[in-house]
Amino acid sequence: MRKGRVALAVSLGLALTTVGVAVTMPERVLDAEFARQRWLAGASQHTLQVDDHRWSYIEAGHGPLLVLVHGFTGSKENWLPLMRELAKTHRVVAPDLPGWGESERKPDGDYGPGAQAIRLAAFLAALKEKPALLVGHSMGGQIVGLLAARRPELVTRVVLMSSAGVLFHENEFGREVVAGRNPFEVTTRAQLQRYLGIVFTDPPFVPWPASEAMVRRRRADVAFEQKVLDGIGRGPEAFALQAELPNIQAPVLLLWCRDDRVVDVSAAEIFHQGLHDSQTVLLAGCGHMPMMAQPGNVAEALNAFVK
Repeated sequence: MRKGRVALAVSLGLALTTVGVAVTMPERVLDAEFARQRWLAGASQHTLQVDDHRWSYIEAGHGPLLVLVHGFTGSKENWLPLMRELAKTHRVVAPDLPGWGESERKPDGDYGPGAQAIRLAAFLAALKEKPALLVGHSMGGQIVGLLAARRPELVTRVVLMSSAGVLFHENEFGREVVAGRNPFEVTTRAQLQRYLGIVFTDPPFVPWPASEAMVRRRRADVAFEQKVLDGIGRGPEAFALQAELPNIQAPVLLLWCRDDRVVDVSAAEIFHQGLHDSQTVLLAGCGHMPMMAQPGNVAEALNAFVK
């Protein structure tokens, strides 16, 4: 009886401690979930000083190098479901771009696509291995495309996934951006649900307190996101990549979901028309985040292309 009471008291104590942490420090719960996903992917976390910025990145697997570059409001963790697949045959590296996630942000820094392309070139050089495949998603695709056009010696093959950088058919997301708004803005849990509904056709359930942690992180970045969106969505660099597509000599895989509500699938054809060497894979039943919604299908397409 006494042992049973002690065990019950310990269990209740642990439960109350867990609840207390969840209420007061929900970020720890979200960090624990990311740690769990890294473990499943066999990934480890690292930092690397490149010029004037400290980069945070995750790495998994062995073999030819694949580098995965996230999009607007994204992070290296977006790639973890896909890394579980790709790391079976490749060394996979996914960084937080400077200014985002756990990488360094400077108050007066330029985090537009051109400046980020220069930084990405330096990061690739610091890895001391030329990637067999350089993958960019959304804003990351815009950055990767500019790098491929301006520094062709650094790339072998390129994947532009749901990529920004060209003038696609008008949609609601584009109209909001042109009007000066940030459709991805998250300051409340209701806005978080709206955001997930934009980027996923079947939005995942994010339980509390992870949802609260996500809201807090995004709320802190509202001004930064708006400034970056001014550059990638409606500033002079918004469609700079479209004019530079003829300069990309590397083979390019264009990978889109047909139901993308952010970068309309019409962008894939615009990219195809401007590139020397490209092929297109269109997936059904997913939105703007194919690497999270359909990691198996995306891995199959990338493995086929890199071979």
